[in-house]
Amino acid sequence: MTDLIAKTAIDRRLADIVTPVIEAMGFELVRIRLMGGQRKTLQIMADRPDGGIEVEDCARISTAVSAILDVEDPIEDAYVLEVSSPGIDRPLTRLKDFDIWAGWEARVETTEMIDGRRRFKGHLAGTEGDEVLITIEEKGAEVTIGLSFDWLSDAKLILTDELIAEMLRQRKAQEADPERFDSLEETEEGGEDDAPQTRH
Repeated sequence: MTDLIAKTAIDRRLADIVTPVIEAMGFELVRIRLMGGQRKTLQIMADRPDGGIEVEDCARISTAVSAILDVEDPIEDAYVLEVSSPGIDRPLTRLKDFDIWAGWEARVETTEMIDGRRRFKGHLAGTEGDEVLITIEEKGAEVTIGLSFDWLSDAKLILTDELIAEMLRQRKAQEADPERFDSLEETEEGGEDDAPQTRH
């Protein structure tokens, strides 16, 4: 379990509870966050190992996760459960994500300053051991640097026309009806396939 999937202690506890359920259904946990406010929201991002999660999948995961959370009862206050896809400009939370999305533009942040900076923007170049490789522009030239995966505090793809086109191409290859992919609106709170559910 990495801090990119579950950052806080309660996130990690929740991840321990829901991950076996999600994986037993054939999906993977991409990110989990319990967010505050007037009404707490438990946001779960999940995906298929080969990508392509659907709205119906999110609903099924929501039902299964709700059942185990009702039994374990790890959250004292009322909350809204939100299960979504990672979205187009998806967070990159697992080492393998940087190989899967090699060649695409991303923003990466580190916990500590590295050569005077914490934020890096460039094209992903895969991984080498436990390092994430990213090609950035440095003094007018492109250079590929390696960042230890353990140093990362945040990473996500950058939404571009090319990325949208690629996601649409993948959808068309997976589905007989590409019109089901009907929303490209992305927010920090979720992907395009959301299945919110209020829990008490």
